[in-house]
Amino acid sequence: MKRLTVTLCLAAALASPARADDDKIIVGFATAATGFMQAYDKPAEDAAMIRIKEINEAGGLLGKQIEVVTADTKTDRAEGAKAGLSVIDAGADLVVVSCDYDFGSPAALAAESSGLVSFFLCAESIKAGIQGVGPHSFSASVLAAVQGATMAQWSYEKKGARSYYRLLDTWTEYNKGICDGFDWMLPQLADAKLVGEDTFLNEDASIAAQITRIKALPQEPDAIMLCTMMPGAVSAIKQIRAAGINSMILNGSGVDGSYWLSAVPDLSNFFVPVQGSVYGDDPNPAVTAFNAKYKEATGGDPSTQYTYPGYVMIDVWAKAVERAGTTDADAVVAELEKMNAEPTLFGPRTFTPELHHQNQARYLIVETKAGKPGVVDEWTISAPIPVADLMK
Repeated sequence: MKRLTVTLCLAAALASPARADDDKIIVGFATAATGFMQAYDKPAEDAAMIRIKEINEAGGLLGKQIEVVTADTKTDRAEGAKAGLSVIDAGADLVVVSCDYDFGSPAALAAESSGLVSFFLCAESIKAGIQGVGPHSFSASVLAAVQGATMAQWSYEKKGARSYYRLLDTWTEYNKGICDGFDWMLPQLADAKLVGEDTFLNEDASIAAQITRIKALPQEPDAIMLCTMMPGAVSAIKQIRAAGINSMILNGSGVDGSYWLSAVPDLSNFFVPVQGSVYGDDPNPAVTAFNAKYKEATGGDPSTQYTYPGYVMIDVWAKAVERAGTTDADAVVAELEKMNAEPTLFGPRTFTPELHHQNQARYLIVETKAGKPGVVDEWTISAPIPVADLMK
């Protein structure tokens, strides 16, 4: 695959950290180059490289070129901590970590201990920030709880759903966050009701017992709120449909993308929220233009909406650095926390001293019908989710 031309520095090559008073600014990626998290990290990292290249070609950041150092977390928490320390030792001014709280937090905590800003590529648990790492940690994506709340309210208002079954994969904080948002929204929907709930683990080969309980209901639920992610999501969805359950399946953004759909041929009545469409039908022409730029840079189309937060992350961090006039972590954090509906290519971003995430956002709704995904609607939840509710 064609790669962007960026200067890479080996983590051990520098004896002492370089900072903004040198002739370059260093961004360290402690992310997954191997293991299942690569499917999430790699597209977002490629998008981040595009924004870095744009900044460098426009004269750099604070008049300096951005250079990149990398270390592979191998989709392993212990290796994640080592990777974080590796890019810090290489002089990183910004530490970029994996697209999930559970797998990205070891590197983010290393950055926090070193007094550096960290950005999760696209993590969507509130813990991937102040609440779980510390005051210098951010995520460029939208909270998983907003995804669950969005799918509940949209399906109720636009699809007429009234009965819901909640099926939670307890494996990660991201999965729990989707269901937390659903739980927050459902009581606000007048005659909506939860007709059952169950749990499973991402690695479970079978969810036959859970499916039996769904089929034992007097009526098939209008919608199943499935709170899961790859790789186990494919098996769960396949088993639900193989059992003859035709309810709408709602999920979070973690299952966006067509790369897995061949495993569930002719999947229909399946809906997810996305920040931008990888299917060539985004209503914003600037997103379509970015998709073309991504293909030119990498040799392939974006595989998932998780591509986009990587671009946003570099964009907002670089704006904060320019406004602060330095890469000093506290000064950059102060500028980030002033951002209120800051325009980005993939929607506005707001950060506050209380929350380094988005607790309300416009989502496109993607429906998969006869195995083909595409945008069918858009939705913004009626109110931001309060931080107190996000922490439950």
